[in-house]
Amino acid sequence: MNAPSARRGGLEVWAPSVVPPIGVDLTHEQALAIAFRHLAACGFAENMAGHITWQLDGGTDMLVNPWGLWWQELTASDICVVDSDASVIRGRWDVTPAIHIHTELHRLREDARVVIHNHPYYVCVLAALGVLPELVHQTGALFLDDMCLVPEYDGEVDSPSRAADLATRIGSANLTILANHGVLVTGRSLAEAVYRAASIERVCKLAYDVMLTGRQPSQMSWSDMAGMKKSLVERAADVYWAGAARMTIKADPDVLS
Repeated sequence: MNAPSARRGGLEVWAPSVVPPIGVDLTHEQALAIAFRHLAACGFAENMAGHITWQLDGGTDMLVNPWGLWWQELTASDICVVDSDASVIRGRWDVTPAIHIHTELHRLREDARVVIHNHPYYVCVLAALGVLPELVHQTGALFLDDMCLVPEYDGEVDSPSRAADLATRIGSANLTILANHGVLVTGRSLAEAVYRAASIERVCKLAYDVMLTGRQPSQMSWSDMAGMKKSLVERAADVYWAGAARMTIKADPDVLS
């Protein structure tokens, strides 16, 4: 039996001639601070927990948030830089030993330029149940054939060896739910990773609310979802990021300081 073919989607179907810009040129530190603020506003953060690392193309050092500051309060000047072994080489603060989750994923995955980890509520509801979200809405197509479940909780990932084992289990997935813990999101760019992270909490909430009805959701075809996934990655991620940046700067321009 032949495998289904993916419906056409993304830029091969339509590409906008012009899109609204952010309006300012951002340093890498400013862009990362905006990412933290935006995801916190989306409910992706749990108080001072969580971390984002950004390994710029061609480099091995990583931009990261410091330990102790909440995502809601981060500014560009708070961003630290660590080397591939998680030693701080620039910044005023220290970083959590859980950063090894990121260093080992970056080491294993050339495509994982950005790694995002936190404990958003509805993701954690499904993590407590030990299940991946059922994809019940077209936005869920973003995660089609791209999710991984680590089904057992074995404590804090606080060493390179434990993190390397986790990275191997994750493999090529861009979305990993850790049972009784939280979620890991990866992306080839900051825009792509932030879009995935902002989307997964709503995807999990929808899946959970549908579960509560006790009814079976209507099914979407793999082909249609594959086409939609391409459109979301190629057309939506950068535009989403630009809007998120504009609104975050407007809400508090001090994020850039």
